[in-house]
Amino acid sequence: MFEVKEIKETALAENPVIERMSQYNHEQLLFCNDNATGLKAIIAVHNTTLGPALSRTRMWAYNNELEALHDVLRLSRGMTYKNAISGLNLGGGKAVIIGDARKQKNEALMRRFGKFVNSLAGKYITAEDVGISTADMSYVKMETDHVVGLPGKSGDPSPVTAYGVYMGMKAAAKLQFGSDSLSGKKIAVQGVGHVGEYLVEHLTKEGAKVSISDIHEDTLQRVAKKYNASVIGLEDIYSIDMDIYAPCALGATVNDDTLKKLKCSIIAGAANNQLRNEAIHGEVVKDKGIMYVPDFMINAGGVINCYAEVKSFSAEWAMTKAEEIYNRTISIINRSKESNIPTYKIANTMAEERINAIGNIKLPM
Repeated sequence: MFEVKEIKETALAENPVIERMSQYNHEQLLFCNDNATGLKAIIAVHNTTLGPALSRTRMWAYNNELEALHDVLRLSRGMTYKNAISGLNLGGGKAVIIGDARKQKNEALMRRFGKFVNSLAGKYITAEDVGISTADMSYVKMETDHVVGLPGKSGDPSPVTAYGVYMGMKAAAKLQFGSDSLSGKKIAVQGVGHVGEYLVEHLTKEGAKVSISDIHEDTLQRVAKKYNASVIGLEDIYSIDMDIYAPCALGATVNDDTLKKLKCSIIAGAANNQLRNEAIHGEVVKDKGIMYVPDFMINAGGVINCYAEVKSFSAEWAMTKAEEIYNRTISIINRSKESNIPTYKIANTMAEERINAIGNIKLPM
């Protein structure tokens, strides 16, 4: 039986690494260190029942290695669910590189990372995420064939990710407001990097009133000017008057503190692991009457795009597949309302059902 237990934060500080892996039912962790290039990274393979683990690599200046470990464990588990619920024959994994992408990233570091990816012999396939570009993936490609999202192929998956989020947001609006039109809706987009900016483009074209925040002032001002969006402070974004909150940066922004401030009817964004603690905050969101669109389902466009490259499918196939997020969102929310079960639990169950079903047919007769 496929089972996932919620990791307690105190356990992260007390339990050995393998015990932490077992709490999320991970298969493998690879710790990567190279003094010559300064590379410090973790690759997590969560579950390969449906196929090789495909996910993107992010580079972030984590406060410590424990924080990076916690992130990669949660993200890789989310990828298993994302690939499963999207109907892809892929498992779940994730890689994080510890460091400041604006200062520490270079060809040598990325190529060394590529060697570590190659050491997994195809069990893990990578692509670009936060802090990583398609050019960086070209360096990784010099050392391994187990990489997608390359220039000249499927390329940057951000446009497909953003389109899927846009579709899921419209579906949620239809159920919450009676129409899937976002014209005139007040939408706060937290994080306007690759995916966030593409989402802002979709929203402004439809006539939404968009407010944005970002940790990088130069990016924030550029996007604000380009799309005539309102600039909001990093902490103020939780308390502004809005219809939809779209977290598109890092995770855990739906938590005890922010839920006291959030003035929205829908949470639908591209960030992973938006609920700081699923078991607690998934229930609170439901009880407050906020419609939460499960993150790993709504942001699946990126991995769909990467899967299209793996299978040599067209860009049109990827966009059509991402559009299915609209109907999937409708189904999850309706099931949640009928059963009075939080949407995240409904989505988790749908993913687990597919993993178990495929796992059973792979068992020897």
